[in-house]
Amino acid sequence: MITIIPAIDLIDGSCVRLTQGDYDRKTTYYKDPLDVARRYEDCGIKRLHLVDLDGAKASHPVNLKVLERLATSTALQIQYGGGIKSSDALKEVFAAGAKRAICGSIAVKQPESFREWLDEFGPERMVLGADTRDGRIAINGWLEAAQMGVEELIESFRSAGLSQVICTDIAKDGMLSGPSVPLYVKLQKLFPEIEITVSGGISSWDDIENLDRNGLKSVIVGKAIYEGRITFEQLAQYSLTASTDKKL
Repeated sequence: MITIIPAIDLIDGSCVRLTQGDYDRKTTYYKDPLDVARRYEDCGIKRLHLVDLDGAKASHPVNLKVLERLATSTALQIQYGGGIKSSDALKEVFAAGAKRAICGSIAVKQPESFREWLDEFGPERMVLGADTRDGRIAINGWLEAAQMGVEELIESFRSAGLSQVICTDIAKDGMLSGPSVPLYVKLQKLFPEIEITVSGGISSWDDIENLDRNGLKSVIVGKAIYEGRITFEQLAQYSLTASTDKKL
């Protein structure tokens, strides 16, 4: 069964969502991210996707105190991304309680650093953020386009043991228009040993079921939950079913 990873995006410590990564198209949903994190935990959710949008823009983690608070106040396994561009920043993120760190920009601009981190911290803790717009990788809070495609980026770290990739189709992000299923199916078939996490465009429970049928392993869901298109009751039922399936 596909793993659902709810998203919390942070600006000024609040839970927000952007549309297509545009900082000027922001909606605030929760002033205190811990409120929604606890709701996810109460539903039986195990993993949380935490994005420091301030950090992505500033090129260093900004909301570490929020990360620490969520990590110490819940049992959620938190994967954290946003502004991790140095070894010190990475260590600060882990020290604040993240179980996994998501790196995008540095993997493009300083690939040797990301390879070293894969070796030092292990592929189970390092996640490649491969976000794409118009066929090219976007970096630095999606404000800059790189000169490579998503397949090329993933392939470049395959030999280093990469095992986790989050791929966001930026054109779909926050649009509630459905995910780019062919893109993710293609990537999962090209890289069967790597977990390709779907991000962007989830609009309904049907989208999640479709991804599951197509063999995708995990999916990030944000705006669809905050807009009530996917309910906390559905998340709780999913968690119960997943737990039952594991016991069988």
